[in-house]
Amino acid sequence: MIQRPLGVGTFEFVVLSSLRAAQLMRGCRPKVEGAHKATVIAQLEVSEGKVVQSFTLPDTNGTPTAIDGAASEDVPAPVHPG
Repeated sequence: MIQRPLGVGTFEFVVLSSLRAAQLMRGCRPKVEGAHKATVIAQLEVSEGKVVQSFTLPDTNGTPTAIDGAASEDVPAPVHPG
């Protein structure tokens, strides 16, 4: 069983893991070793603190910019409706 880190709520752990699993399925490189499914790799990454929540602020052009300076492959492309 994968333990969530202290200070991370259950809901936050589930949402963060599912978003990371989606990134992994789209082709992002895993941050942990092992032959696991994307969902398990995502949970391991979050539980080991290798993936954390990052807030973004819009820049002058309205494009989200990572506050914590995360690598570009770790920040999903913005999706603008319609």
